[in-house]
Amino acid sequence: MRVDMEIRAFADGDESQVVELWQRAGLTRPWNDPHRDIARKRCVQRELFLVATEGDRIVGTIMAGYDGHRGWINYLAVDVEQRRRGMGRALMAAAEQGLVALGCPKVNLQIRSGNAEALAFYERLGFVHDDVVSIGKRLERDDQGSDR
Repeated sequence: MRVDMEIRAFADGDESQVVELWQRAGLTRPWNDPHRDIARKRCVQRELFLVATEGDRIVGTIMAGYDGHRGWINYLAVDVEQRRRGMGRALMAAAEQGLVALGCPKVNLQIRSGNAEALAFYERLGFVHDDVVSIGKRLERDDQGSDR
């Protein structure tokens, strides 16, 4: 882990920087309101929502969760200027440590099909393809134009 970086739990004052980072990293989509996603995470396993900081600037995030069967990773983001310096790996290690502490036996994540760079990153961390099809059903809409 880099010495000048700190990984800590998300704090209420972090929201604007986190959303800006997600937007710069290309993680936001019109059908997922990032502010609503943050509000939801504040209510469930908040301790598994982590940020990486350099000074007072947020340069990385990860959102993890455990449902009693599997762990999940969402919103792993590293500032474009900070990539390839170990920050993503450190955020994943911190999230996995939190999941293990909860008794989580396996972690899953979803990657958009065209994101070869993310796929290669996770493969380097030991993730393998599962023989599954990911499907979803929106129970609450964040916008009025999409069912994604």
